[in-house]
Amino acid sequence: MIEFFEHIPSYYRTAILVAGLVILWVLEGAIPRLRFSGNKYRHAGTNLFFTLTTAIVNLGFAFLIVKAADFTTEKQFGLLYLVQLPLWLHAVLAIMMMDFIGAYLVHFIQHKIAWMWHFHKVHHMDTAVDATTALRHHPVECLFRVGALLTAILLTGIPIWMVMFYQSISALMSQFNHANIRLPHWADKTLSWIIVSPDMHKVHHSRHQPETDSNYANIFSVWDRLFGTFVTVKDTTSLRYGLDEYQDERYRHIGALLKTPWEDVPVPEKRAELQQQ
Repeated sequence: MIEFFEHIPSYYRTAILVAGLVILWVLEGAIPRLRFSGNKYRHAGTNLFFTLTTAIVNLGFAFLIVKAADFTTEKQFGLLYLVQLPLWLHAVLAIMMMDFIGAYLVHFIQHKIAWMWHFHKVHHMDTAVDATTALRHHPVECLFRVGALLTAILLTGIPIWMVMFYQSISALMSQFNHANIRLPHWADKTLSWIIVSPDMHKVHHSRHQPETDSNYANIFSVWDRLFGTFVTVKDTTSLRYGLDEYQDERYRHIGALLKTPWEDVPVPEKRAELQQQ
């Protein structure tokens, strides 16, 4: 396993991403949470475009990620090297810390800092959340996430194979928790005690402000429970997705989505108040 993820080719990681997406697309057709009313292929095409931009950004910073991981390994640098840990425990803690800093914390910050929110809101403007929504991130937001991952690696001390393993799990989990699938209520609720379930994350995409600013986690739901950002709703089929100020049809197009962060669109009063606190 160590050898595999230490030298995993990029096409293997792409295959994992595509396989997860295809499986979830099939499940979305078989057991949908909500019926898709628009053009599913056009919607997917828009979101897949942002997969390409994310891949370009990640490729551009891959050298730094590898160098950071190699540095911590060679120098035994980082919090996880302060004590001698069994390999399995180092791996578990490393994945948890990357999930906390590289997913939960940076996500939380983007909701609280107005100028960062303007880039992250492209993700929230999707009015038909499904597995492809997991891929929808503005290129500038990708820089925030790469920076958070680098911080996690340098702060905690993580070998490159653990980074690659985490990124594979993270991508699959993001697709899973965005997927428009209907799980039995008991199954979804049980999963949400450990990992982020589809219904748990659907709340985060609600158009209702207090729900939008909740459930930030990607893999482990413990972060939301621990920091008081965990929110549930009785019936996720009643949720409305997207943002009120971005319902115009033009915001379904790639060009408009790329330019949105620089548009002079007023921040809703409630969001402005929350971000100033």
